[in-house]
Amino acid sequence: MSPSLKGILFMCAGVLCLAIGDAIAKWLGEVHSPLQIIFFRSLVSLPLIAALAHYGGGLTKLRTRRPGVHLVRGLIYTGTMGCFVLGLTMLPLAEATAIAFAAPLFVTLLSVPLLGERVDYQVVAASLLGFAGVMVVVRPGGEGFHPGALVMLAAAVFYALLMITSRRYGGREHLWAMVFYITLVPLVITSVTLPWVWQTPHPWHWLGFLGAGVIGVGATAFITMAFRHAPAAIAAPFDYTAMLWAVLLGWWFWGEMPDVWVFVGSILIIGSGLAIAYHDRRTTLKRRPTS
Repeated sequence: MSPSLKGILFMCAGVLCLAIGDAIAKWLGEVHSPLQIIFFRSLVSLPLIAALAHYGGGLTKLRTRRPGVHLVRGLIYTGTMGCFVLGLTMLPLAEATAIAFAAPLFVTLLSVPLLGERVDYQVVAASLLGFAGVMVVVRPGGEGFHPGALVMLAAAVFYALLMITSRRYGGREHLWAMVFYITLVPLVITSVTLPWVWQTPHPWHWLGFLGAGVIGVGATAFITMAFRHAPAAIAAPFDYTAMLWAVLLGWWFWGEMPDVWVFVGSILIIGSGLAIAYHDRRTTLKRRPTS
C-alpha cells in the first residue's frame, strides 16, 4: 500500500471518529450542558494524550516555554467546543457540519491581518464562493434561518483562530504539548462551572462521555498519522467526507434529512476548500528549488 493511500485511509478514519464524536455530543446535549460534556470529554482525553506522548517519545514532549500561548489557545479551544456542542444541540447534524466547514475560509481571511500573509486573487475568489455557500446554508433573514447557525459560525471562527495559532507556534512546540494543554485548559475551566450545570448522567450517558473522550483522541491520532504518510494537499480534502457521515448519522438517529439548500451550500463550501487546497499545492510546488 502506498504512503499516500495510507494517509487517505487514516484521514477517513479520523474524520469518521470526529463524526461519531459529534453525534455523541449531540445526543448528550439533549440532557447535559455543553460545559459538562466538555468537562468529561477533556477528563477522559487528557490521560490518553499523556499516554500517547509517553509512548511517542516521553513526557518531556509536554514541556513548554510558552505557557501563556497555551493558555490563550486553551481559552480559544474552550470557546470552540462550547459553541460547537451548543450548535449541535440546536441544528440538524448535517447542517451544523456544513457550517463548520467554513473554518478554513476564516483561516484564509484572518491569516492576512494576524499572520501578515499575502492572499492571491484566486484564493480570494474561492473564499467568496465558500462564503456564498455558507450564506446559502445559514440563510440569514430567510424562513430556514435558525439562531443555532450563528452559534456554529462562532465555533468556526474560534476554530480558525486555533489553527492560526497552530501555524504560528506549531513549529516551536511539540505536537503533543499543543494538544495536551488545549485539553487541560477547558478541563480546568469547565470543572469550576459544574456546581451550576451538573445533571446526574444516566448509566448510558456515562458510556457516551467515555466514548466521546476516547474517540476524540483516536481522531487526533488518526489525522496526525494521515499527515505523516501523505502530503497535506492529498489528505486534507478527505476531511469533507464528514458531510457523508453527518447525513447518515443524522438520518439514522434523529430522522434528519437536510433540504436541498444545505446540499447546494455544502457543494459550494467544499468546492471552495478544494480550490484553495489545490492553489496552495501549486504554489508550494512552484516555490520548490529545482536541481
